[in-house]
Amino acid sequence: MVSTIIMLIAFMVLMYFMMIKPQKKQQEKRQEMMSSLQKGDKIVTIGGLHGVVDSVDSAEKTVTLDCDGVYLVFSLSAVGRVLEKATAQVQEATKQPEEQPEEQEAAKEE
Repeated sequence: MVSTIIMLIAFMVLMYFMMIKPQKKQQEKRQEMMSSLQKGDKIVTIGGLHGVVDSVDSAEKTVTLDCDGVYLVFSLSAVGRVLEKATAQVQEATKQPEEQPEEQEAAKEE
């Protein structure tokens, strides 16, 4: 009787380490991927659509993708994987530099 209880407990412990723990690790990794999405990342949706992240709305849990000039809004859970992370250079290149007030006045005078 005691050996049966020990075998049952050993089986449950084995199931935990073989099934439940790796699944939790995978969920944490996916959550980290979702929270680190940023403009310029190249991703693939779960439906197979390839695109570049245009914006991420964490309040509504949506992501807007630029697919060759067509902007599509998806749920964050529709992101399958990130192919390529945006680099700091790409992000800085996409930002419009703001003109200095002195330069704006000089442009008006001309």
